[in-house]
Amino acid sequence: MTVSRAGTKGVPREQREQQILDIATAEFGARGYTHASLAEIAGAAGVSKPLIYTYFGSRDGLHAACVRRAGESLVEAVARAQVVHGAQGKALATLTGIFHALDGRTQNWRIIYDSTLPRPSAAHDLARGYQDALNIMGSEGVAEVLSGAGITGAEDHSLLLTWWFSIVSSTIAWWTDHPDHTPADMTERCLRVFTAIRQPARE
Repeated sequence: MTVSRAGTKGVPREQREQQILDIATAEFGARGYTHASLAEIAGAAGVSKPLIYTYFGSRDGLHAACVRRAGESLVEAVARAQVVHGAQGKALATLTGIFHALDGRTQNWRIIYDSTLPRPSAAHDLARGYQDALNIMGSEGVAEVLSGAGITGAEDHSLLLTWWFSIVSSTIAWWTDHPDHTPADMTERCLRVFTAIRQPARE
């Protein structure tokens, strides 16, 4: 994601905060909580480290603000998709919602599912809360898919849920490497690939 420098003059505080959050999200997403540099964030934003402390209280406060912004956007997008009837339609609507929530911000997914978060820690607990909200909706969707096929086994549910998470994560990683695609492009591509997988091979 290309982020403009925030600077310190002539920019309203709310706008400057969002610019700093954009840059910090990119840094935390790319390098992880453990290795992200506050100095790099401040330098890229064109602000001082003391200004970041003034706005967010601490490095952890900045990280928490990034996680909350990312998590709330993702959870809201996925929750809206759950009103769609039919398991397959709901799955596609969920992907579409995620793509729109992550448009130009694929690092948001990485900071929610950051493997470098220390355990135990407030940072891990905050991210885990959003993970749990997303995972619950994913689990319910998977149960609906299996129920439609008459499958009720817990291990089948666990396996398909693992597949679903892997598909979503891998698709977002692919999108990060191919940023020119729009959310609509990504939805169409997923639908095309899913349809090809479901169709019998041509003789």
